[in-house]
Amino acid sequence: MVSPELIRRYPFFACLSHDQLIAVAKSATEQMSPAGHRFFEEGDELSEFRLVVEGAISIAIPVTDSELSHEVSGQLTGEMKTRDLTVSTVGTGDIFGWSALIPPTNATAGAVALTPCRTIGFDCESLKSSFKRDPEFALLMSQKAAQVIRERLRDRRIESLSSRAESGEQRLG
Repeated sequence: MVSPELIRRYPFFACLSHDQLIAVAKSATEQMSPAGHRFFEEGDELSEFRLVVEGAISIAIPVTDSELSHEVSGQLTGEMKTRDLTVSTVGTGDIFGWSALIPPTNATAGAVALTPCRTIGFDCESLKSSFKRDPEFALLMSQKAAQVIRERLRDRRIESLSSRAESGEQRLG
């Protein structure tokens, strides 16, 4: 069990009662990971979400590697060579793998450690048992996950608009 006082420090868990924090702490395990560690791939079924205590994580999607030649057969069978495209970077205090809380629990992107990392994983099966006994807890955690999703979508929108503005400036200049 991870200390509830450690977990309480992070904004994602700030609104939880003492009993709810205890339930979260009981579901938690700490993990040290080297740079390059793959937490999960896009499409994987997730059973836990994670909090970054130290380090940086790339949230990435696989894209066809345009710098490599591809066989026609690979194009037909879907076995194209890919590379990771980082769509977001999360760091200390951030949550990733939120898909484990929201059915279907398949990852919408992959997660790879950019630096050595210390993370805490929260077992969602254990948490879902607590949610059945405390529906307010379930609502709070769902709302917190929705806030993470909303913030990440906002960040992607801003980045997309910024990229469009930069490419427009280059064409005009």
